[in-house]
Amino acid sequence: MAKPELTGKTNSEFPIRGVNHLALVCKDMAKTVDFYTNVLGMPLIKTLDLPNDLGQHFFFDMGNGDSLAFFWFPNAPEAAPGIASPAGMPGLGELTTAHGSMNHIAFDIPADRFDEAVDKLHAKGVKTSPVLNHDDSPAQVAREMHPGVFVRSIYFQDPDGILLEFASWTKVFTEADVSHAPATPRSSELAASRT
Repeated sequence: MAKPELTGKTNSEFPIRGVNHLALVCKDMAKTVDFYTNVLGMPLIKTLDLPNDLGQHFFFDMGNGDSLAFFWFPNAPEAAPGIASPAGMPGLGELTTAHGSMNHIAFDIPADRFDEAVDKLHAKGVKTSPVLNHDDSPAQVAREMHPGVFVRSIYFQDPDGILLEFASWTKVFTEADVSHAPATPRSSELAASRT
């Protein structure tokens, strides 16, 4: 099944086709290769030893012409959950991270294969969040599928605690789906003063 067209809109400025690669940092390249190739099934497509013993840079094919890359730096600082990465998973813990951090990456799964992917994660012993059916209700999550669910998600972590998600779009977006004003630091100050 082809990836669904979400809006029918095109970029009027640049011929961007999607993600070329997202580069993350790992603590142990061997564990990272094992997880992404053997658990998630992503082929390792390019490996580099960086010059001057700086480390390594490896690329995995995550489908649709997109790649996921990892750096390994021998002197990298330790992970900082709750700052540079979430301390937990949606539905199971704190999701907030610092400005400039990467909160999580969501891998697109065809909607008709979502439940199969969830079952396979569990069969491989991967600890996951509950399945979240995201909708526009006040809680933004429904227990069951209904016509207002726009994406289904399940979250899990890699060996470095990087938050990953399998996500399946379940509807086409319209102009009505863009209805919120962007927040500013002042917005959060006003919200805090109301509590």
